[in-house]
Amino acid sequence: MTPELLIFDFDGVVADSETLSNALLAEALSAFGRPTTVEDSMRRYMGRRWSDNLALIAEDFGGRVPDRFEDTLHGITRVRMRAEVEPVPGVAAFIAGHAHVPLCIASSSSPAWLSDMTRKFGFETHFENRLFSATAVARGKPAPDIFLHAADGMRVAAGRRCVVIEDSPAGVIGAKAAGMVAIGFCGASHIRPGHHVKLRDAGADAIATAWDEVAAIIASLDA
Repeated sequence: MTPELLIFDFDGVVADSETLSNALLAEALSAFGRPTTVEDSMRRYMGRRWSDNLALIAEDFGGRVPDRFEDTLHGITRVRMRAEVEPVPGVAAFIAGHAHVPLCIASSSSPAWLSDMTRKFGFETHFENRLFSATAVARGKPAPDIFLHAADGMRVAAGRRCVVIEDSPAGVIGAKAAGMVAIGFCGASHIRPGHHVKLRDAGADAIATAWDEVAAIIASLDA
């Protein structure tokens, strides 16, 4: 099976951002009276779009998001995330080595974040007009909507010839619901022991701990 489209999640797959973003979210939640660890934040919020996480945060605070919570969090994160986040090791070489295959990003993050960071990383030529955000679809991950939207935007039929690289169980579930091959990625700094089991349980077809392993999996599909 030769892949017709490679779909990348962004945070935790292209950008090594999940450790910092979840640390800052946990810090903000704790400051507003909901003691939260980084592991708590990853378990409850990681891989989901912000609007869906706001609903969970409201639930955690008894029905409504505290006043000023979003402003406080965004004030903390805006500068630090853009200044400190770097690409996941090995992703630049992987992207360059697979430029002959249609590539795109399908992420729960905002269009502005995706655009800013692909430009910072020097990946804009690979992903120009190929950034798909779950803000544009009815349902976020774990629903398949963003992956179907990305395939449609790339003019590729959704199905087994689309390969998704995802680090979150929600993303893997969404990719499989879209009928696509899902590679569970465990190569970023936020990955904890046993995370590969969660990805397998979510339905991942294969697990990779680094980008050279992703390349080998893609090559085996192509054989």
